[in-house]
Amino acid sequence: MSNILYDFGSGRSDPSTFPVAALQQAATKVLAEQATEMTQYPGNLGHPGLRKVMAEREANREGVQVDPDHLILTNGSMQGVTLSAEALQGDRGDPILVEEYSYPGTLGAYRSLGFDMVGIPLDEGGMSPDHVEAELARLHKQGRKPRFIYTISTYQNPTGFVMPLERRKRIIDLAKHYEVPIIEDNCYADVHYEGPLAPSFYAIDDSPDIIYLCSLSKILAPGLRLGYIYAKPPMLEKILARRHDAGSNYFAAAVTAEFYKDGIDEHAQFANPVLKEKRDRTLQGLSEHLGDLCLWSEPVGGLFIWVRLPDDVDRKHLWNLSQQAGVAFLPGVSFHYQKRNVPYLRLAFGHLTLEQISAGLPILADCVRRARTSNEARQFTSLFENA
Repeated sequence: MSNILYDFGSGRSDPSTFPVAALQQAATKVLAEQATEMTQYPGNLGHPGLRKVMAEREANREGVQVDPDHLILTNGSMQGVTLSAEALQGDRGDPILVEEYSYPGTLGAYRSLGFDMVGIPLDEGGMSPDHVEAELARLHKQGRKPRFIYTISTYQNPTGFVMPLERRKRIIDLAKHYEVPIIEDNCYADVHYEGPLAPSFYAIDDSPDIIYLCSLSKILAPGLRLGYIYAKPPMLEKILARRHDAGSNYFAAAVTAEFYKDGIDEHAQFANPVLKEKRDRTLQGLSEHLGDLCLWSEPVGGLFIWVRLPDDVDRKHLWNLSQQAGVAFLPGVSFHYQKRNVPYLRLAFGHLTLEQISAGLPILADCVRRARTSNEARQFTSLFENA
């Protein structure tokens, strides 16, 4: 039985914002009106009503037309990750470009598929275009063409940073020059707190070599297992050719389509201020209890804060101490594309209460201090090792 009282490890939204009553009403209506459809397979694209709603969601946010017949509903965004990778895969060992730190589920999927991941360093603007250019040139000289570039460009997991517009444009230009597709994972898109929004890659350029992944897990609930891929022909057909499950969950999609029939803004405006307060409480706690030792990101959206630890922290000892103290987090090694044991940890705040955040962070800070092997002052001034 777990003794974890303060789980900063799990990237979930606030349970109190889950719209139980509204979804119950939507489910009742769907069962009454679409019972016959639920006795049939939904097909490779999935529920047409939810595809229409999600196309409108994207068009409203991005300011470009989105064809619902170019949307593929998936069983969570991870199915989108695997389907798009399989569609672009050649031989095992082919290179792909990924962010040096990225979502563990995606990295695990790419390892299983046998890709040779080339890690691109991050800074406060996300994936470094200078390093993208250098790696593309290096691989080109070797006669090794990357199968794709994968990026979480908005509220990057684990760092929370947003890639600026000019950087996005440069990466698109580089990808075009070397004829390498881009897979943009935007599953945190609507968990927005403040500041301007940079457009998605597909809204900047209409190339069919840009694949877009999104999810409803972070704005609504992961248990619904709903995500989608947006891809234009002929890439759309390449991805559909890899699908063999007869479509995603029709009932969940139908209920969600009914719930979101007037758009997602109302629910986002209800849920996001709750999450923003938790982000602020987490940042406050870090400042109060680890301000002299650590540095961390200050995300304007998403569910994660990336914390750099002093090099003299024994990370294994820290893990053991925190587990014994009832505090969970995800260590930096989980996010590194080569599983390197880096001096970082990620804090997820979405599903914790404000009281749990306030109580758990001092305990974690005490564990960090007890896991140190020296009393030296902090030796770094940047969140990133390569800065």
